[in-house]
Formats: sequence, structure tokens, C-alpha cells
Amino acid sequence: MSTFAPVLEARTSESGYQGAFADILLSGPIHALNSETIAAAQLRMASELDLQALLVGMKPEMQPGIFVFCTISEATENPAGARPLLTFREREGTTLVLRREEAESLGIAYQFTSRLITLSVHSSLEAVGFLAAITARLAEAGISVNAVSAFYHDHLFVPHDRADEALARLQEMMRKAAAH
Repeated sequence: MSTFAPVLEARTSESGYQGAFADILLSGPIHALNSETIAAAQLRMASELDLQALLVGMKPEMQPGIFVFCTISEATENPAGARPLLTFREREGTTLVLRREEAESLGIAYQFTSRLITLSVHSSLEAVGFLAAITARLAEAGISVNAVSAFYHDHLFVPHDRADEALARLQEMMRKAAAH
């Protein structure tokens, strides 16, 4: 009985985003196919490093809801019922990013009422200059941004009252990059 090596194939999803899903196909005999081999192949899903390709394919998407930044003491557990989108521990305290209505219902003080824009391109965590270009473009317009890089995408928290303008500027930046 022979075993087969996994081959990663990027498929285009219904939304047209290539690389969002991967199928493991069987091709060619090797010694073993196991969950570690499959997991390693999935982690190698094509993430983008090229700055021009990142700018052309960024596809910014406004996420629903209003988000706020809160802080609790390092010694304090997350409040019961809190479902933070983001948790980050610092020496001075733990930052929680919550939906505004959740922070208000839990009685947690907050700052920076923001909207979340996700850059849908599968950016590599090792990509150079992508967020610098994005934040510089928004800075030119006087729009603050709190950027978060996650495994697959970059996410931008922008002031809620300037979110539509930020989204329009990012879309314009993407169009200009595609024209070059």
C-alpha cells in the first residue's frame, strides 16, 4: 500500500478571493501522510509578500459595528460575559477591544470609538512596507489608525466618524496600485 504526499492547491472562492481555501490533493508516493503534514501544508497557504500585489489585492472591507478600546488591570480577569475581539497584555494593564454596546452593558470605561476595516488580502506576517504605506496614506488625510496584524489579514481600527473616508482612501489607493 503506498501513501501520498499532500499538494496544496489554492481555489478561488465564490467571492473571487484566491488563496482563502486550500484543498489537500493526493499526488505521488511518500512514506507517510499524517495530520502534521497536512497542517504544515495548510500553514504554507500562499500568503503575499510583494508590496505591489498587496496594494492591488488589499480589498478593504468595513466590518459591522462600533469598536472601543478598554483597559483592565493585569491582575483582573476578563469581565464575565465579555467577548473581546482582541486582548493584549501590557505591563500597565490588559487592553480589550470590544463592541461599544458590550463595553457599555458591562460598565467598562472605553476610549477610541472606532470602526474596523479588514484588508482582505492574505498578507504574510513577514511582508515589508504594507502597513507603512497604508498608515502613511491615512496620515496624509489626518486619519488615525490602530493597525493589528493577524495570521491571515491586517485589520485597521479607524475613528468611527472618519471610517467612510478611510475606506474610500484605501479603495482609491488600491485602484491606483492596479493601474500601475
